[in-house]
Amino acid sequence: MELVKGSLALVTGASSGIGRATCQALAKEGATVVVTCIDEAGTNETLKLLPGSGHSVYKYDVTDFKSAPELLKAIVQKYNRPPNILVNCAGIIHFHSTLEETPETFQQIIDVNLKGTFFTSQAVCKELVAAKLPGAIVNISSVVVLRGIENVIAYTASKAGVDGITKCMAKDMSQYNIRVNSILPGWIETRMTSEKPEEVSYTPETWTLLLATKRTGQPQEIAEVATFLASDRASYINGTSINVSGGY
Repeated sequence: MELVKGSLALVTGASSGIGRATCQALAKEGATVVVTCIDEAGTNETLKLLPGSGHSVYKYDVTDFKSAPELLKAIVQKYNRPPNILVNCAGIIHFHSTLEETPETFQQIIDVNLKGTFFTSQAVCKELVAAKLPGAIVNISSVVVLRGIENVIAYTASKAGVDGITKCMAKDMSQYNIRVNSILPGWIETRMTSEKPEEVSYTPETWTLLLATKRTGQPQEIAEVATFLASDRASYINGTSINVSGGY
């Protein structure tokens, strides 16, 4: 039986990596998927990889906070209902030490990773409440919030914030039958991790030494957990952050 058959799912940051894999997993499990990102070429490529029919692509910048309600209105107009699943995969990273970080670079990370996650979620929740429909939101955080590592202070702060809003939104939205959870991925082989500067000391090899499972992860391994959390089989999981890191 398909986990999310008949669902309408919205995925942000879906042009590559975890976002693309999540679209594929959701579609495989029966959902109609709305693929979004600022990278139009990447989202169109993701669309081609999806099994099934009825999927669509929208260019969406999560930092254009006023555009979130507009995106939802366009989706409702197309499908005659709001998405009952949202997976917030849009995210960026940069590598600055405590002494190098600037207000501008710090704010950029917060805008994408934290505020982008929140205001997209808010827009989805408003449409679900208006339609009196249940839903599930899955936010992508990071295991860096558990211990902290060097040179990613803004990224770590933003992901700690994602876990915070996950818990608060779960409490706020429970009365409307909307669940909110987050996933803490470890080192996943994506474009983001491949672009790490050479001067940053940790590597996939040194990272895996810290793990119970001595390897890095694949995007689909996060996508499968996201799909489960979005499904009715996870109906009693709410306000939780799930570590998917190979034992970090």
